[in-house]
Amino acid sequence: MKLLTHNMLTSKCLKGVTVGYPLGIEAKEVKVNEVEFNQEFISRMIQKIEWPALCKAAESLGHQNALPEEVPADYETNDDFLKKAHHFLMEIEVIQADLVCPETGRKFPVSEGIPNMLANEDEV
Repeated sequence: MKLLTHNMLTSKCLKGVTVGYPLGIEAKEVKVNEVEFNQEFISRMIQKIEWPALCKAAESLGHQNALPEEVPADYETNDDFLKKAHHFLMEIEVIQADLVCPETGRKFPVSEGIPNMLANEDEV
């Protein structure tokens, strides 16, 4: 599961959960896979992601203060920033983990890079 995917997941489908975002990550196995840098794609994705949630995910994987707290105003032309964002969004991959609902503590497993967000019948 790439952090780009993680940034879009929520546990809002669970009974009693009002926000369910961002999910915590309890990683057991993480890989870094080199992916070709596409400046245009990353620049467009920056507008769609929740930046503080990405920073929190990076921290939970041991990358404290690796990303700036805010997206710079010149992000579209800031190659250093875009390459760093690319690394965290596209190259870091969570292989084995639990995603944790911030409201209930319910854990959703990630196995072989695939998050299982299915809720039990009594949870919806």
